[in-house]
Amino acid sequence: GISITGDQCALLCDHCGGIILKTMIHGANPDELIQKCIHLAKKGNFGILLSGGCTKMGALPWKKFIPAIAEIKRQTNLFISIHSGLIQYDDAARLKEAGVDQALIDVIGNDETYQKVYHVPFGVGEIEKSMEALQKAKLPTVPHVVCGLDYGRINGEERALEMISQFPVEQVVIVSLMNLAGTPMENANPPHAREVAHIITKARTRMPKTPISLGCARQRGNSLMETLAIDAGVNRMALPSDDAILRAKHHGLEIRYQKTCCSVSRDFSGESWN
Repeated sequence: GISITGDQCALLCDHCGGIILKTMIHGANPDELIQKCIHLAKKGNFGILLSGGCTKMGALPWKKFIPAIAEIKRQTNLFISIHSGLIQYDDAARLKEAGVDQALIDVIGNDETYQKVYHVPFGVGEIEKSMEALQKAKLPTVPHVVCGLDYGRINGEERALEMISQFPVEQVVIVSLMNLAGTPMENANPPHAREVAHIITKARTRMPKTPISLGCARQRGNSLMETLAIDAGVNRMALPSDDAILRAKHHGLEIRYQKTCCSVSRDFSGESWN
């Protein structure tokens, strides 16, 4: 992942506090971004995830990076994903034209949780408007739902799935609250594996033909969450444990391994990790 804002974020959401930005590669100006992406491509990486901190209105500074993204596409074969943040149609259309392959967007289903955790002065209707903009721009969209975003409580997740089901999305990624040290949520109890599996079941029932993934942002080492997610109908899983592989085999599922973000739609897979 590359942050186009370095470690700067005006929102400092309660579950992240800008800490994740510090762990990312920084490409905070267009020339630096181009150089770093070309270097990553030469090292054999399949793709990049462009992310960053948000303005107080939940947006990222895409405009000044659009020519750089187009240049990266011209010079490399990298699959380009973006964490879109809240986005207007014009930016979405120009990003699509520049060669962005897909947009990832967090979908929250409860106004109060959104305002409390993300520190925004508006409701989740703004997320729906952004999804409409991405759809109108024909930019493939992969919504992410964070189970337990309200300090570990399951709150608006089913409403988030309802919002998502209105759109022809490429895939839905379910993740779960991580207790990041140094954030206001470091002592929150993350949701139980069964609660996460329940949300996956709801997603599978509501969107029977949509690929569903259990993403990387979740309580690590919780193999019960992984095995229940497979029982509930996920098609993909980031960082699966041996228990998860065994459960998939138990169900007779074909297993493919891919060294990319779980949201990547292009097939880079093989029959092993090698």
